[in-house]
Amino acid sequence: MHRIDQPIIAVRRSDVAAGESPPPGDDNPLGKRIPSRPEGELESVTEKVRYWTQEGPQTVYFVVSFVAVSGTVGGERVTIERPIEFFLPTGQHSESYQWISATMRSLSLAARGGYASRALRDLRKVTWDRGPVRCGTNEYGKPLYHPSEVAAIAHALQQILQRRGFLDPDGQPRPLRELAATFRDQDRTPDSAAAVTLEAPAQTTIGAAPCPQCGGHLEIIDGCPTCRDCGYSKCP
Repeated sequence: MHRIDQPIIAVRRSDVAAGESPPPGDDNPLGKRIPSRPEGELESVTEKVRYWTQEGPQTVYFVVSFVAVSGTVGGERVTIERPIEFFLPTGQHSESYQWISATMRSLSLAARGGYASRALRDLRKVTWDRGPVRCGTNEYGKPLYHPSEVAAIAHALQQILQRRGFLDPDGQPRPLRELAATFRDQDRTPDSAAAVTLEAPAQTTIGAAPCPQCGGHLEIIDGCPTCRDCGYSKCP
């Protein structure tokens, strides 16, 4: 049976900005608390993650959403992009679905509090007694092994944030000025940064629209186009 008992995340608020704690009176966008998910669409990425346990290959799909956050540091107004939501689409047939979904909720709270990077680093340390879990490769193309399924998934999520430009190779947030420069270079504004990047709803009937992830058929489940084969959902 594929099971982990009581996966608990413990995080500390002290290193919210990875050594860039805002000076008194400043409003650092890296550590600014976001009370709740903003209304409307968010820019998001969907990723298929494969890893191998002693029971064989496993596949899950994740959605990570981002939001533009502005603040004032050293008298300068800066805007960066931060992760704000980690989501596991419904309909994925896995014995691990329940605890993974719960972990995504906890990570979303950490992201809104400004310490998602710390939460992910803590998850990388979780161990279990079911043997190493293979997920991803190193810089030389060799397989990476992790001490648990939790750690493997945390690694995969770190990779998403690294490719997005939020984290450095050590899993720490990049320096604030680099994040602000990346945001400017991408020619985004706080309004445009909230635009969703997932595929827009199909204009054809659901029966004729293939799943963009696996090519399967989309069905309306709870009012949302969803693929029963891979768990892809158009509703983040």
